[in-house]
Amino acid sequence: QVQLVESGGGLVQPGGSLRLSCAASGFAFRSYAMSWYRQAPGKERELVATITSTGGNTNYTDSMKGRFTISRDNSKSTVYLQMNSLKPEDTAVYYCNAKFSRLSWWGQGIQVTVSS
Repeated sequence: QVQLVESGGGLVQPGGSLRLSCAASGFAFRSYAMSWYRQAPGKERELVATITSTGGNTNYTDSMKGRFTISRDNSKSTVYLQMNSLKPEDTAVYYCNAKFSRLSWWGQGIQVTVSS
């Protein structure tokens, strides 16, 4: 059974930091590219960042570059998203995604709220 379980979300003040984790099980994690997406209220889901299966390459949506860092630990089947300098507009539900060829799996999402 494939599972992607996000953790680490919550309420943070503007300028603060959070680290999201996504623990994977039930599939060959080290073969999958991993991504973080987010969806704000009333908006479409958008890509935040992607990391290749080996962790050798990463890509970020422009608005997150320099503030967010995606990483992975294949020995722990976990992908991370370090978020710094958070802004109110970063408030959203954040989703973990695993992709390999035409296979794609999603986590249940975790809320991140940036507010004073």
